[in-house]
Amino acid sequence: MVHKIEPAAEPPVTLTSPYELLTGYLDFYRDAALRKVQGMSDEDLRNSRVPTGWAPLGLLKHLACVEQRWLQWGFIGEDVANPWGEFQERPGPWHIDSGESFEDVKKFFQEQCARSRAIVAAARLEDQAATLGGRVPAEEDRPTLIWILFHLLQEYARHVGHLDIARELADGAVGE
Repeated sequence: MVHKIEPAAEPPVTLTSPYELLTGYLDFYRDAALRKVQGMSDEDLRNSRVPTGWAPLGLLKHLACVEQRWLQWGFIGEDVANPWGEFQERPGPWHIDSGESFEDVKKFFQEQCARSRAIVAAARLEDQAATLGGRVPAEEDRPTLIWILFHLLQEYARHVGHLDIARELADGAVGE
């Protein structure tokens, strides 16, 4: 049986500020990712329905790590203990430890999103990344914040689509 997950409102259609548009849509997709996994059984969160082997809870953890990698580790150059924490081996499906609960991963995701919002609020769109992957590249190879935000936006849009399919296959819930 198919049932609908009600979507949140998109940012206003009258926005003209690139900053407000990018941050508004990032928050829209962050919320969408959580809405897609909210209410799934633990079994459905941990089991894959696709040949590559990723599971919805692993994808949520991946999105949290992507936030951490791009904005904390890459943009402001913070030391991050395990920037690739969603992988046991790379490449490979996103990994969830057996002791990690949905609430653990959700909390980690929300913490990374909050930290990202603070980093973005303290910077300008034209600012360049301090490092990239823990190294300091030449200035011309450092992405700008606007580039990073756009990259994150496309990453979210793609993965929320994946979650749409996983959720529909799991329990028939469909979204926007």
